Amino acid sequence: MSRNMALDSETLLRLERMSITAKTRVRGTMQGKRRSRQTGASLDFADYRLYAPGDDIRQIDWNVYGRSGKPFVKLFLDEQELIVRLWVDVSASMNTGGERSEGTNKLDYAKRLAASIGYMALAGYDRVGAGLFGEQVSSTLPVMRGKASARRLFQYLSEAKAEQTGDLFKALGQPGTLPRQPGMTWLFSDFLYESGVYETLNMLAAARQEVVVVQVLSPEELHPELTGDLRLVDIESGTGKEVAMSGKVLKAYKEALDSYTGALRGYCHERGITYALAPTNVPVLEWIAGTMRSSGVLQ
Repeated sequence: MSRNMALDSETLLRLERMSITAKTRVRGTMQGKRRSRQTGASLDFADYRLYAPGDDIRQIDWNVYGRSGKPFVKLFLDEQELIVRLWVDVSASMNTGGERSEGTNKLDYAKRLAASIGYMALAGYDRVGAGLFGEQVSSTLPVMRGKASARRLFQYLSEAKAEQTGDLFKALGQPGTLPRQPGMTWLFSDFLYESGVYETLNMLAAARQEVVVVQVLSPEELHPELTGDLRLVDIESGTGKEVAMSGKVLKAYKEALDSYTGALRGYCHERGITYALAPTNVPVLEWIAGTMRSSGVLQ
């Protein structure tokens, strides 16, 4: 699984016109370039820092440049940064879907979603980090900033490969995995775990994270078209079960899936966590502009 995650120029331009709306922005170790939405925020000058690729060149103080020969940008007291962390589930269950013409592979779709959200944050002068997990955290991409860093993010996601098993709570509960600073954490997964999902969400919330749950499901999972006597095999455990597919069985499956996703959505809503279902047959940009904007996370 190594498809190029680089986005075309039209998509990048549309993403730059959107921005992440966090409930709480924090002042980090480096001040950002995004204005705070808190009422009464000051516009007073605070400090200078060296220009970094991706910064707005209009903020360069040319008088200081003339004296020092170095490009410095101005920082103001109301400019606060957001640290965005993107976690992509690479367990085997995510490496499915795409068998029908109207959908795509779930892992490919999740990686493209993460690439899009990451670019949007980088273009908005926020800081972005990323990670992959199966049963454990398999790799992480250190926090970076500026649009010029998008290439590193795209390359990182392009090289992400599926693993065999997954354990959300075990992976993100590893020592040193939880962020030390407040921020926003996006989880891209099918969340088809027997346990550990709610515990993980509570753990992230306790770490002062504004959590966004993106449940990626394929048309084959949402609306299965199966008939006859089949042996269904769990792609992660390898265990199987003989099933005689019928309308009654498919109805029971649909009710169970709706119950599970509904419970997850309800749990998130009660705790102020953003939940969004991402069917892989909806174009990524269309899903972002529609579903995520209506959720209030993006504008």
